[in-house]
Amino acid sequence: MLLTGIILGPYALNLIDDSILTISADLRQLALVIILTRSGLSLNSKDLKKVGRPAIMMCFVPACLEILGTIAIAPRLFDITLLEAAILGTVIAAVSPAVIVPRMIKLMESGYGTKKGIPQLIMAGAAVDDVFVIVLFTSFTSLATGGNISLIKFTEIPISIFTGAFLGFFIGWILNLFFKTIHIRDSAKVIILLSISFLLVGLESQINNILPFSGLLSIMAIGMAILKFYPKLAPRLSNKFSKLWVAAEILLFVLVGATVNINYAINAGQKTMILLFVVLSFRLLGVFLSLIGTDLKPREKLFTMIAYTPKATVQAAIGGLPLAMGIPSGQLILTVAVLSILLTAPLGALGIDLLYVRCLEVD
Repeated sequence: MLLTGIILGPYALNLIDDSILTISADLRQLALVIILTRSGLSLNSKDLKKVGRPAIMMCFVPACLEILGTIAIAPRLFDITLLEAAILGTVIAAVSPAVIVPRMIKLMESGYGTKKGIPQLIMAGAAVDDVFVIVLFTSFTSLATGGNISLIKFTEIPISIFTGAFLGFFIGWILNLFFKTIHIRDSAKVIILLSISFLLVGLESQINNILPFSGLLSIMAIGMAILKFYPKLAPRLSNKFSKLWVAAEILLFVLVGATVNINYAINAGQKTMILLFVVLSFRLLGVFLSLIGTDLKPREKLFTMIAYTPKATVQAAIGGLPLAMGIPSGQLILTVAVLSILLTAPLGALGIDLLYVRCLEVD
């Protein structure tokens, strides 16, 4: 799908209509809403409690180490400042829920690794990881364009996680009462869920200056609340969303591919590839450190490390912003973002698909 988007996109054959590319970001967000709702409907809060500390550490430790690795390595490889290296680190540090979540749901449905909560751990970490990285990206770009970084900005991370999870869980509880009281078809319930999800995503952009809030996390929390309070309904809705995902997946990855400027990727050179492989090793180390003290076997830790590498959606969304802001290394940041998608999305997905049978136990 990524390759199809690259070939059909504006930097190759240019066969995708401009009207589609204009709303590309909205269509990609639509696909993310669908898969995150489905992930919430499959994510049991009891399983998350069972995983405990490692799930919290997975939310920020791998991303922090990857950003620190970029700050340490990038200025040596390229003629950029430490602040520009920090911006570059935040662009490439976020993992892709769109790649990870569907595969983790598949593992949960087939029972692989569920006894130790491995798919749940990876899925929850991927969702919060993005919130953490985007707040850091906003702070560093603000500083680079003449703004200031304040401690208050960093307090937005836990606040947005809490408010998003709380509001989502509350809405899920209300919907549970509504669905039990008023009997409507499951298809209508899906439309209601999607409508509320879009409202939450819109609400995030409207109130973020007043109250930090994560719309995508709240969408996951709605699904989790429905699974908790109405367990008979959740699998039926999840099945409906899995059918929607068939079309949404094509939209998401083809349009992500269409953002890739293949000329930048070809001209990027060896230094960019060296940087990506080095910072990925920092991410793998971060996952390993997060799993210390768990009862996971070495092969299960290896699987978790590989599964936590794919990047796509966040890089496609914010990779071009530093260039648009006039940051001197904006072109380099965009190039590295493009290559991180091309390198990690297919390899990470392939790694998950090849390793789960060998590394995880079936419950």
